[in-house]
Amino acid sequence: MASSTTPDLRLKISNRQIITIAFPIAASILVPQINFVTNNIFLGQLGEETLAVAGLTGVFYLIFAVVGHGLNNGLQALISRRAGENKIDEIGKLFSHGMRISVGLAALGILITYTIAPWLLRHSIHDVGRQNMAIGFLKIRIWGVLFLYIYQMRNALLVGTNNSRYLLAGTLAETITNIVLDYLLIYGKFGFPQMGFNGAAVASIIAEATGMIVVFAVIHNKGIARQLQLYKNWGFERKTSNLILNQSGPLIFQFVISIVSWEFFYILIEHHGSLDLAVSNTMRNIFGLFGCGCWAFAATANTMVSNVIGQGLQHRVDELIKKIMWLSVGFAVSVCILLNLFPHAFLSIYGQGDAFVNHAIPVLRIVSVALIAMAVGTVWVNAVIGTGNSRINLMIEIVAITLYCTYVWYTLEYKNLPITVGWMSEMIYWLTLFSLSFIYMKSGRWKAKVI
Repeated sequence: MASSTTPDLRLKISNRQIITIAFPIAASILVPQINFVTNNIFLGQLGEETLAVAGLTGVFYLIFAVVGHGLNNGLQALISRRAGENKIDEIGKLFSHGMRISVGLAALGILITYTIAPWLLRHSIHDVGRQNMAIGFLKIRIWGVLFLYIYQMRNALLVGTNNSRYLLAGTLAETITNIVLDYLLIYGKFGFPQMGFNGAAVASIIAEATGMIVVFAVIHNKGIARQLQLYKNWGFERKTSNLILNQSGPLIFQFVISIVSWEFFYILIEHHGSLDLAVSNTMRNIFGLFGCGCWAFAATANTMVSNVIGQGLQHRVDELIKKIMWLSVGFAVSVCILLNLFPHAFLSIYGQGDAFVNHAIPVLRIVSVALIAMAVGTVWVNAVIGTGNSRINLMIEIVAITLYCTYVWYTLEYKNLPITVGWMSEMIYWLTLFSLSFIYMKSGRWKAKVI
């Protein structure tokens, strides 16, 4: 048992515990998604072409963002396991090594964007004007990954140690900074330079740096750093570093190929014209804005499954996953009903006119139903992450991505069908993830895994 000076980080299996963890995570995810939507509202005023390119660059940047997300998820599972075992002294060691790895990955991302990315974009985007806009934007935007990766390490620490209530501070600071600077730099208000599309890139970098600074100030001021002994073990240990890389490496690769496939999807849609591309960009915003609850429950599944296994309660993992899943589904069904009742209300905020809204509504209805499939699939696949079997996650992802890419190529490129048909690929993807994750968890083979 923990001593009076050491916190007990073991979690309980209850709906109240799930919501206590998930709600702050959802809020911390929702705030930057509002930020993304605001970005696109500002950029939409510059024209349909700019909004279309924002979709391409947004997905491209996500490829690098999910590298940090993969590292975050792997580190979160490890920290949660140590929390369940009540090994507080090991948490600071994991956190410091995760920070080192994140800086190295950020440097690699910047190098790739300046060397390989321009060649890839010029050979995949048909329109020369869009090529130049995208490349110029990304060469600025990519510098934000350094702050983003370090910032994401706080997710692993705070969620893994049941301190998710502190997530919102940094996220709120980041979002407010980004919205204000978007307005000032895109349009050149109050004496600031009018940077147009590239102004959104500069605003985002400064905002990510702000969020990083604020969250580390919170960790320090709330005594979390002292409580978890974050600065006690900053010496390098190859064993700890390898443990993080072995756990996170398959997840990083999994998330990267997932977003690469989404970029492939957007490139195929670009071949259909700027209107379809702009509509699809708004659908990405819908997944981000209204999927925040599902992702929060998924992150909760990761940390709680790992924590419960650390307590030796493997026999209650299935019960836990089902509790989280039904809460996630309830949220998604509510969102689906809301979107289908008021599609004009959401789509009209982009200021693109009736033709845009009418073209987007059928796609919106498909995406709203896909959110329910995501609510189920993402919880189960994150439960697998919580068991520590990240290589199984990678295998599941490869199967799902193969089916996804085959479908979108056949429907959008080979048959040249409308994008409404192409967006049905989301159902295929999430249902595949659910089916394979469900089979694996029911097999019980994860019980022998030790991390």
